[in-house]
Order: sequence, then C-alpha cells, then structure tokens
Amino acid sequence: QLQLEESGGNLVQPGGSLRLSCAASGFTLDYYAIGWFRQAPGKEREGVSCISSSGGSIHYADSVKGRFTIARDNDKNMVYLQMNNLKPEDTGVYYCVAKYRSTVPLPIWCPDIEGGLWGQGTQVTVSS
Repeated sequence: QLQLEESGGNLVQPGGSLRLSCAASGFTLDYYAIGWFRQAPGKEREGVSCISSSGGSIHYADSVKGRFTIARDNDKNMVYLQMNNLKPEDTGVYYCVAKYRSTVPLPIWCPDIEGGLWGQGTQVTVSS
C-alpha cells in the first residue's frame, strides 16, 4: 500500500522553528516530485513548497520565502520542511503530496502536485 506519513507538527511560539518530515512507504520517492501544502480554518489550501524528483527545481510560496526550506533525502525515502521564524499565520494542517515525476512539468509549481498521493497531515500551531 502506498502511503505518506507526516510528522513533526507541534505548538510553537511565534519566532520559533519546526521541522516537518514526510516518510513514504510502499514506494520509492526517487521518482516523485513532492509538495508541502497547508490548510488553515477558513482559508484556501496553499501550496507552501515543492521540490522536483532530482531536487533541482524548488518552488516556495511568497508567504514563506526566506523562512522555510524544503529538502529531500532519497536514500532515507524522506522529505523535510524546515520552518523558521514561524508566524501565527503559518498555523494549519500541513500535508505532503507525492506525484510521479513524468506528470510534473519543470520548473516545478506546487499546483501541479495537487493531484498526487496525499498524507494524513500534521498540525502546526503558532501561538503565544
């Protein structure tokens, strides 16, 4: 069974940091582009960051540029999202999504990942 599992979400104060992890099971991430999306109550779902299968193409939403960093470790079959200088508006459920690379045009753009396989999500709450 193909699955993605997110972890690392937590309650953190503004200005703090978190690292989210996305682990794949049942398949190898090497051939997949990966995206991190978030959903906050009352807000539209947002593609936060995406990375191509090779890691050579990366996209960040304007709202997180300079604060978030996406990375992948294909040897460990993992993708990460390092989030620094967190703000209350970063609160939401964060999902990772995998989509086979042949169906994802380059340069990568997060909306092109949305039709892939989704994980169950991990809650991030930024609050004092």
